[in-house]
Amino acid sequence: MSEYFIKRPLKREPVHPGEILREDVLDNLNLTVSEAAKMMFISRQQLHRILACTHPITAEMALRIGKLAGNGADIWLSMQQSYDLWHIEKKIASELSKIKTVKRTHTPLATHKGRQACKTLVARETPDKDYR
Repeated sequence: MSEYFIKRPLKREPVHPGEILREDVLDNLNLTVSEAAKMMFISRQQLHRILACTHPITAEMALRIGKLAGNGADIWLSMQQSYDLWHIEKKIASELSKIKTVKRTHTPLATHKGRQACKTLVARETPDKDYR
């Protein structure tokens, strides 16, 4: 399965993953809400809240749904993240527009190779600590 990236900002609201689960997945698997809930070892009410798009899909729920549908947790978490980001971005747009991006003046630790390089950089910044 190939991965693709969504250009931001999206002009339209992403679909809540509960809607996809309700309209596409459960229907195609010929499962009722009760059957699906029982198979995932969750309450019917818990599944109903997700299907009604009033509750998010958590990491635990993504694992359960991914196992049931056979497509893994990543896709469910990605859909939930897109949905959440879109809504939060709209909510705090005015605050975000006031935040200035800081330009880097040094190489971040993540680009250094090896554990020793990270220890050395940290040790140089705080010489009073022993990092062994």
